[in-house]
Amino acid sequence: MSVFTRITENELTIWLKQYKLGQLLNLHGIASGIENTNYFVITTQGKFVLTLFEKLNRNELPYYLNLMLHLSNHDIPCPTPIQNIDGQILGELNNKPAAIVSFLSGESLSHPTPEHCQAIGAVLAKMHLAGKSYLQYMPNPRGLQWWQAKACEIDPFLSNDEKILLKSELAFQADQRHENLPKGVIHADMFRDNVLFFNNKLGGIIDFYFACNDSLLYDLAIVANDWCMNEEKTLDTTRVYSLLKEYQQTRPLSTIERAAWSSMLRAAALRFWVSRMVDLYLPRSGELTHAKDPNHFKAILENHRESVTELA
Repeated sequence: MSVFTRITENELTIWLKQYKLGQLLNLHGIASGIENTNYFVITTQGKFVLTLFEKLNRNELPYYLNLMLHLSNHDIPCPTPIQNIDGQILGELNNKPAAIVSFLSGESLSHPTPEHCQAIGAVLAKMHLAGKSYLQYMPNPRGLQWWQAKACEIDPFLSNDEKILLKSELAFQADQRHENLPKGVIHADMFRDNVLFFNNKLGGIIDFYFACNDSLLYDLAIVANDWCMNEEKTLDTTRVYSLLKEYQQTRPLSTIERAAWSSMLRAAALRFWVSRMVDLYLPRSGELTHAKDPNHFKAILENHRESVTELA
């Protein structure tokens, strides 16, 4: 993702001596996203991705790295953390926690088709089932309490209409009771730019550093809000149908999940509207940074509020 911490070839060459990855040939920063410092690393043994963690600390990171190992072992296409010569998958580089993982071929999609939505529905359901046997636990760090706290911080930057909308939706979400919804490991950020396709087939899922334990339906709503959205910021019926039908081939939705679908779509839109406003109005300094437009999810949220989306 964005480059906040600069790494030189000499620094990386020294660091790579802890690994059996051959000699460094090239590295360059990945200038997209907003959370961590990422580099493509090419050695005599192949291509890898180096991540320096800018927000997550060493105590939090084993959850994410071990999760990727767990999912890889359950045939979920995702990056595999590389062990160093001491058998560790988490190291330190330039005073930042760091990990290097396998590189996945493919490209993200700009305009997903119903067939692409089928593919993401299938792998999401399979991931949710595989997560049942993952024993580590991470509460969602960007749930309702985070939305409420950040709303106070960004309040000075908002228009009156935005303040009213944000206050109203926070109150609505605070009244929702989703304790009985099926829960487990979720990706929580499975946008199009975090899924790679190769030869029109799903090649891999990347960026698990928002993964946590929460409602599985919430993960599905996040996907729908990105993969199935049309230019008018409303859900495309055909793509939603393809996504949900394929997902339910592996994990059928319960009656209470069906009833919660509309409010969960709103929750997923609210989460990314708030986080994009935080990134825009309260940015961190970095060499290469990229803040996404919060108005995209504001419009999605407003449209979800105007029409209730039901599941048959």
